Amino acid sequence: QASVIAIIAIGMTMVIISGGIDLSVGSLMALASVIAAILIREMSGEKTAGTWLLIASSAAAIGVCGAAGAISGTMVTRLGVPAFIVTLSWMMIASGLAYILSDLQTIEVPVSYKVLGHGRWLGVPLPVVVMFGLYAVAHVVMTRSVFGRHLYAVGGNEKAAHLTGIRVAGVRTWAYVICGALAGLGGIIETSVYGRGDPQIGLAYELLVISAVVVGGTSLSGGEGKMLNTLIGSLIIAVIRNAMNLANLESNRQRVVLGLVILGAVLLDRLKRGREDRTR
Repeated sequence: QASVIAIIAIGMTMVIISGGIDLSVGSLMALASVIAAILIREMSGEKTAGTWLLIASSAAAIGVCGAAGAISGTMVTRLGVPAFIVTLSWMMIASGLAYILSDLQTIEVPVSYKVLGHGRWLGVPLPVVVMFGLYAVAHVVMTRSVFGRHLYAVGGNEKAAHLTGIRVAGVRTWAYVICGALAGLGGIIETSVYGRGDPQIGLAYELLVISAVVVGGTSLSGGEGKMLNTLIGSLIIAVIRNAMNLANLESNRQRVVLGLVILGAVLLDRLKRGREDRTR
């Protein structure tokens, strides 16, 4: 249950570490779901489709979401538009496009497309395998690569990073591209799980993903956070959601609880940073 949230949280962690935020991930999930389902339907029909067509359709949908992330990153870094406004706009645009393209209907996909959502490898569900694989790569990127070091530098002190020769705009833009692409992948996995392209897939997922990242200890001020902690945060959010479902807590009350979780995590982060500032 935590895998999709955790996968998208990888990209969100990069964006937040770089000093930004992305509110569009839930809507990009829906857009990817609808685009992939439409491509499959138009090119092969709903009942049968070859493996390469399924892969190509999924890749195209993920690419569209990555392109949306590139546009967001460019507007934030090159044009100076606040990330909150840009990504909020993309949240509305992507959601509207998903409903328009789907004509307010769900789109069935072939049974073979459900392998990713329901298949297993050595007894482990494939979404979980993908999740752990991506976290292994992300951990190496953030701790061993130049790009990872630049992300921390940009989020910690943008001016200092610029003076040391780091291409601040490029680093931040790539963070948004990765976040958008992973949101698209999350939409593909959800489509495979439910067996249909749905414009309502990803509803309120931006809240869940941001909750996972913040609970994992990534600072909303930027420059601080760890991928493994984000994974733990994702598992915590999944446990909280499961507990609320078992308690038959209706959706609006669940949003209140998750909002309080985010608020509490942010307050703890601010208190921690305040103590650190006083000790310097």
